[in-house]
Amino acid sequence: MRHFANWTILGLTLAFLIGPFIIIILAGASAGQNLAFPPEGLSLKWYLKVFTIESFRASFALSMGLAVFGTLAALVLGIPAAYALNRYDLPGAETVRTIVAAPIIVPGIIVGLALLRYMVLPLNVSITAALFMAHTALVLPYAVRVVSSSMHNLRADMEEAAVLLGATRFQAFAKVVLPNIRGGVLAAFILGFVTSFNQVPVSLFLSGPGVRTLPIDMLAYMEITFDPSVAALSALLAFMSLAIVFIAERLLGFSRYV
Repeated sequence: MRHFANWTILGLTLAFLIGPFIIIILAGASAGQNLAFPPEGLSLKWYLKVFTIESFRASFALSMGLAVFGTLAALVLGIPAAYALNRYDLPGAETVRTIVAAPIIVPGIIVGLALLRYMVLPLNVSITAALFMAHTALVLPYAVRVVSSSMHNLRADMEEAAVLLGATRFQAFAKVVLPNIRGGVLAAFILGFVTSFNQVPVSLFLSGPGVRTLPIDMLAYMEITFDPSVAALSALLAFMSLAIVFIAERLLGFSRYV
């Protein structure tokens, strides 16, 4: 009886987690003209239509660029910050950690409004540049936190041994520290990429003519059209996220480091 109860709880939990994903996949495969579940027959026409919508292609390219380059910029800033916070007894280290974590604590919509009010409008900063800065700032806390956790588990005497053997601090970092924390760096990149790509609150205020991220473009599309193409696109994006994690695990040995 207890065995049956455990399997029932497990099944309900999986249904709760996977159920919405299955609904979206089937809704996107509807043969009807309107978004509905259960679908009115099955067809792949809406999945194919996604690739023909020009606004989706443009906004996807923008979101992909922001996610990739924003996450890389966050890692370039976050890895040295994580190294300094872990290896040195810096005055005010806790204050620095709090400031770095601020973008997570502060609602994204406030960040977007602040950038619009104090950078885009008075300084005439382009919307794309403001989006890049916002996404980098939002991803930076994840980069610092995840890399810090990975670096915390690395013994400092390994780096010191390399220095004693003649390596410079930079060489010791590049050849000893960085290879040993690559799992944390990879995890930070994946987490930052997904966070940036799916960011909505910040991007609401930082959108302009011809400059919209994919989530914002999907919301705008649903205001005028209620066909299943948005559900199809959502399913494709979910598959893309799963594919990124799967490739990272298979090709880079992600599961061995986290």
